[in-house]
Amino acid sequence: MKKFIQDFKAFALKGNVVDMAVGVIIGGAFGKIVSSLVGDIVMPVLGILTGGVNFKDLNITLAQAVGETPAVTLNYGAFIQNVFDFIIIAFAIFMMIKGINKVKKPVEEVKGPSQEELLTEIRDLLKK
Repeated sequence: MKKFIQDFKAFALKGNVVDMAVGVIIGGAFGKIVSSLVGDIVMPVLGILTGGVNFKDLNITLAQAVGETPAVTLNYGAFIQNVFDFIIIAFAIFMMIKGINKVKKPVEEVKGPSQEELLTEIRDLLKK
């Protein structure tokens, strides 16, 4: 049991796992921001351009409400909203990664002797 706990501790505290956890938390917060951008800014403007249509309310009624049973609807407007969310999130992440890659300093490759040069050196050493 002690070995199991040590193995789990080593796994949980690895840099990659911690980095991933931080990424998930930041991603969740970033998702809320983008959802607000799409829902509160982009979609109302798009609604005006399409004649005042509110995309969230777009649906097809599959079965009418009966008594206390609510209507069964196909909410394609919510799907359109989520597609816009995805496109904007994907674009924002693309731009963020592109910016990070621009800021990163290129790693200079250290060029050593070629294989042929090494073989020549070995040959010369063997001759001596």
